Amino acid sequence: MAQPDYEILTALRNQYAGERCVIIGNGPSLNQTDLELLKTELTFAVNGIFYARDRMGFDPTFYVVEDNAFMRDNLKEIQSYEAKSKLFPSVYRSQVGEGVGHIYFTMNRGFYEQRSPNFCIPRFATDVTHQVYSGQSVTYMNLQLAYHMGFTEVILVGMDFSYLVPDSAHVSGDQIVSTEDDPNHFHPAYFGAGRVWKKPKLDRVLASYSLAKSVFEADGRRIINATEGGALEVFERADFETLFG
Repeated sequence: MAQPDYEILTALRNQYAGERCVIIGNGPSLNQTDLELLKTELTFAVNGIFYARDRMGFDPTFYVVEDNAFMRDNLKEIQSYEAKSKLFPSVYRSQVGEGVGHIYFTMNRGFYEQRSPNFCIPRFATDVTHQVYSGQSVTYMNLQLAYHMGFTEVILVGMDFSYLVPDSAHVSGDQIVSTEDDPNHFHPAYFGAGRVWKKPKLDRVLASYSLAKSVFEADGRRIINATEGGALEVFERADFETLFG
């Protein structure tokens, strides 16, 4: 098994204590969000955010990918994307390779494994040195990473929390293959024709987010949703322009 970067992860513990960060989702609302306002913020970006590279005008502080299908289908883009630090599950170490700012962590997939006693039961790592728990969303991993790093306020943008499976898509179990433009993300090619993605299972995502909210609030921290519209209501809402304008 590929080894995680224990020493680097340990050094990141509480490095940003008392600060705020922004986790950038990839929902359609990102097209109504002035991302340039985030250029001075500490940011987490994920997956296909490289489609917004030119519009953002800056490289994120952290870039994270969890999903194996996305990793497989976008490996070159993931390898070439610029960020201060790029954090990946250690199972991808041989695929992505080493690089400046690359950090690998242990991903616990018990949430997805039917044989696991924690199947569909969210767990939250307040210290990610030894493992980060999956929870049906890469954002959930980012929330654990942000907590580990000490951030006391996490602001979410681009988290629309709604998905449409087009009638034209080919569905086999939890796997979906698109045959047309992607209606669920900010760019039509994100999971466009020929791309493979997985059923979002938003009820499971919501269970994970609810646990994250409880953990943050128990320690006097908070998670704020500054998405333009969308259907994610578990976190308190705030206006994006008021926060960053």
